[in-house]
Amino acid sequence: MPEVIDNVAVAKLYGEPLFAMPHDLYIPPDALEVFLEAFQGPLDLLLYLIRKQNFNILDIPMAALTRQYLSYVDEIRTRNLELAAEYLLMAAMLIEIKSRMLLPPKKVAEGAEPEDPRAELVRRLLEYEQLKLAAARLNEVPQQGRDFLRAQVYIEQSMQPRFPHVAVPDLQAAWADILRRAKLIQHHKISRQELSVREHMSMVLKKLQGQRFVEFENLFDPALGVPVMLVTFIALLELAKEMLVDITQAEAYAPIYVRLAYSPAQ
Repeated sequence: MPEVIDNVAVAKLYGEPLFAMPHDLYIPPDALEVFLEAFQGPLDLLLYLIRKQNFNILDIPMAALTRQYLSYVDEIRTRNLELAAEYLLMAAMLIEIKSRMLLPPKKVAEGAEPEDPRAELVRRLLEYEQLKLAAARLNEVPQQGRDFLRAQVYIEQSMQPRFPHVAVPDLQAAWADILRRAKLIQHHKISRQELSVREHMSMVLKKLQGQRFVEFENLFDPALGVPVMLVTFIALLELAKEMLVDITQAEAYAPIYVRLAYSPAQ
């Protein structure tokens, strides 16, 4: 086994660990670009580097981490500036943290620990790692379409249609709507009816034959309709005009009677 710093294999070749890069290894120009695109962002790359080198995340060696991080970013910066933009921002943050660690710590109150410039980065890395692990656990949950398919059973329905039950209020409402629309469309048919005043004069005289008095209302039959009653009334007026009948009344608001004018009073 060759002498290496951390005894961590950089790759496997035919199942055997490889602790050093071969001198004659050919790396395609776009290989590193694809590798960087596999990360979900700068925090993902930093977390990979920390776990790969077995660094203590609570005591990160900023010099080694920054050097490895910049080596990845430098390779992609010349090929895909859009992809490298957020990685460059993280690189600036790493350099700032590294510079602050080289400066003397600020004076703090007695008994208080000085602020660690890496504290914010550590907090973000821990939160990101927790989210990443939670996402991995969620991804292990069986998913429809990926791990299983929903069973579908086709049941042949009966050919006889089933009509819904109609409630009585609904039927009443439908009937009321029909009546309402029917009232909006009405037809009034006018038919011509030939009525003879002379004929009805004879009919009135026949009713008065053998009668001493006939009450005025009894000369009219409402069942025959308004036109017939109107002609009967005109015939009665004609008979009174020709003095063939007498129309009498005992007193005001008393019943009106009709009799033949030529009948002897009894």
